[in-house]
Amino acid sequence: MRAGPVVLAWMLGTVALAQESPSYKLKEHVLDAGGNPDGGVVLASASFHVKLDAIGEGVSGPGLGGPSYHMDGGFVPAYPPPGEVRNLRFSSKTTLLWNPEKSVGDYDIYRDLLSTLPGNFGACLEHDIASETGVDAGTPTAGTGYFYLVTAENRLDEEGTKGFRSNGTERPNPAPCP
Repeated sequence: MRAGPVVLAWMLGTVALAQESPSYKLKEHVLDAGGNPDGGVVLASASFHVKLDAIGEGVSGPGLGGPSYHMDGGFVPAYPPPGEVRNLRFSSKTTLLWNPEKSVGDYDIYRDLLSTLPGNFGACLEHDIASETGVDAGTPTAGTGYFYLVTAENRLDEEGTKGFRSNGTERPNPAPCP
């Protein structure tokens, strides 16, 4: 017996989900700015066929689920891109603190001499920090000082920004932590 197609559509974003049996076929399209639903990525085997297509914005939407399964729209909900670490401060002479970043898997601390600014934005001091604190017992020589920047890495090891200059451009990171 062949079950008929089940279709769920949102007209605002023109997202359509279809499901068929017994071979189980699911198609999903995002049409944005005149997209092409016949392009896209196709995953298939003898027992399933999945086709994803996105023009403009990514494939996303509410997760599908039932008593025995759950399917999200992709990696984005679980692994968002890393953002900028904010509110870096000292809680003691050697301990740095910062606000948690929502995408974090771990953090990296960069440090350098104040005299290297504005062209240099620090070298890797500490890598793969699991919490929102770091320690630097180093002491700059008399008449000098250090600056610190902290970056977040998500669980896919994508490193976020060192922040932005006063003119709005992103600070470069030519030598990220290993």
